[in-house]
Amino acid sequence: MSTVSKEGFLLEGQVHSLDFKEKIYSYRDQERIMDGWLKKRFKTVLPQVMKRSGIDCWIVACNEYNEDPVLKSLTPCAMMTARRLTILVFFLNEKGEVERYNITRPGVGLEGFYTQAWINSKGHDWGALYRLDDPENVDSIFKDVEPETQLECLNRILKIKNPKKIGINMSKDFAFADGLSATIYQDMMAALDKEVTDKFCSAENICVGWLETRTDEEVAAYTGIMQIAHSIIAEAYSSRIITPGVTTNADVKYFILQRVFDLGLQPWFDFSVDLKRQGVGDIEEETVILPGDILHCDVGLNYLGLCTDTQENCYILKMEETDVPETLKKAMKTVNRLQDIVIGEYVEGRTGNEILALSRKKAIEEGINPCIYTHPIGYHGHAAGPTIGLFDMQGGVPGGGDYPLYDHTFYSLELNCTLPLEGWGDFRMSAETDIMFVDGKVHYVAGRQEKWHLVK
Repeated sequence: MSTVSKEGFLLEGQVHSLDFKEKIYSYRDQERIMDGWLKKRFKTVLPQVMKRSGIDCWIVACNEYNEDPVLKSLTPCAMMTARRLTILVFFLNEKGEVERYNITRPGVGLEGFYTQAWINSKGHDWGALYRLDDPENVDSIFKDVEPETQLECLNRILKIKNPKKIGINMSKDFAFADGLSATIYQDMMAALDKEVTDKFCSAENICVGWLETRTDEEVAAYTGIMQIAHSIIAEAYSSRIITPGVTTNADVKYFILQRVFDLGLQPWFDFSVDLKRQGVGDIEEETVILPGDILHCDVGLNYLGLCTDTQENCYILKMEETDVPETLKKAMKTVNRLQDIVIGEYVEGRTGNEILALSRKKAIEEGINPCIYTHPIGYHGHAAGPTIGLFDMQGGVPGGGDYPLYDHTFYSLELNCTLPLEGWGDFRMSAETDIMFVDGKVHYVAGRQEKWHLVK
């Protein structure tokens, strides 16, 4: 059997009747959806974060197969990697709109998303790949130019546009904002005029803000994405998949992993299904599941370019049992209370370290022994945004923990608490589910686990 909270996605008995394939779009439709989202994000999210950062020009430059972490989020599906040296430039104009320019060779899939800026190359022969007289793609400032290299083109555009501050992707605190290679940086410093390079600054706040902010369409879609993740776990935690005395925890893991692949989805890490047994404790290696065991999974998938991260717990009923023991109900109730405490401290403008400290203080005052390691989620699993604790840094996280909470952002509410349970000793109860912070309020994306999954 399978049970979840009334706020969840799945009713008792539905696990066997769901046809997941009917809920998954074809790749062609996924491409249409994601490219549509990208065009809207260029008009809404990017101007917002550039204005907020105080930077009116942003350069993203990287080589093929050494991509900047932010590149994929800025390009349509047709451009799956950088092509040779790829340079994208963004200008926030006086109207509050972002002008987007592509300084790379033509025909790489960026048409319709960027204005082609490098149109008269030095040392390359593009033949008929690009028409210089195409009025839709060639801005007037790029016509009738002398042959130039990519960096000469970049230098010319930056001098013409004359921005006040130029953000480049270099950051000590966020890997997402540190994608500019040392070699490209050195080449830029050598090729660009000093009046241009003197305006360089870290684009950290643009990178993080761009990656973490969700549009209304993405907010709406996330519920359905998370429902798929919950439903796959519920199917795995059922008698259809688990036969006590026969099935192993590794069998359950690989069922979930194979299900994700079969549906055309992508895992973003190697899933795990570990086991707890009275008198033994935690068992991570492959072990046959027996009555009285507890299963704990960690599952993260990617669909429509967005990630999920979920941990749920299952109890294997003993012969005489029809429900989970009261001691384990207490553990679930305690970890749910810890979740409530953490989301109660989500206030826009507070840093990750402030949320962590306030949550731990309140939990400890209530007699809960907390460990909080909640992280942003979105384009990446461990995504850009404020870090709210790490499992081995409960006193605060330098750098990323000092970043503030902004609206229209998503998080994986990941944590555990340790409590003494009769028959189990010090019992660690872990939970993880995705939440959204929208319009100043926290919402569970697709419910949370409040009752144990049960298998007979």
